[in-house]
Amino acid sequence: MPDSHSADRFAVTTGPLPSSRKVYVGGALHPDIRVAQREIDLTAGCGEAALPVYDTSGPYTDPAIVTDIRKGLPPLRQKWIEGRGDVEAYDGRDIRPEDNGLKLGQESGVAQFDRSGRKPLRARNGANVSQMHYAKKGIITPEMEYVAIRENIGRAPNSPRTQGQTNNNRKK
Repeated sequence: MPDSHSADRFAVTTGPLPSSRKVYVGGALHPDIRVAQREIDLTAGCGEAALPVYDTSGPYTDPAIVTDIRKGLPPLRQKWIEGRGDVEAYDGRDIRPEDNGLKLGQESGVAQFDRSGRKPLRARNGANVSQMHYAKKGIITPEMEYVAIRENIGRAPNSPRTQGQTNNNRKK
């Protein structure tokens, strides 16, 4: 475990990216989801709208979000998963060195995230919690809609981008 001085200096680069902006697209079936995309400005005078792309930068490039790398990322899917009512938390086991690519007795040079209060989840007795199971039952989960919006990047005829909507918190 690093000493407290090195942990205090640990940081991650944050802030907006040049010539582009992060935008969010809301879900139609699950309006509470927000899928981050990036609109890249093209050469001035080219007559083309900004180019929408899949944004892999996470919250780090959103100027409205303060990121503390020591706390880790917020559990984006937790509410979706628990909302289905087919999982339960359990104590799990202690972390072992091999979980982090270390040998027995070897210590990590990287500070560990405080995961107190976060327990692993498992399916309740008799439940199947795979996305394939939900799809076969005709259920479109928030995860499915999230991925569909993320992968579509505004190409569907009824997507917000093809309807000319371009605000930072757009909802469908």
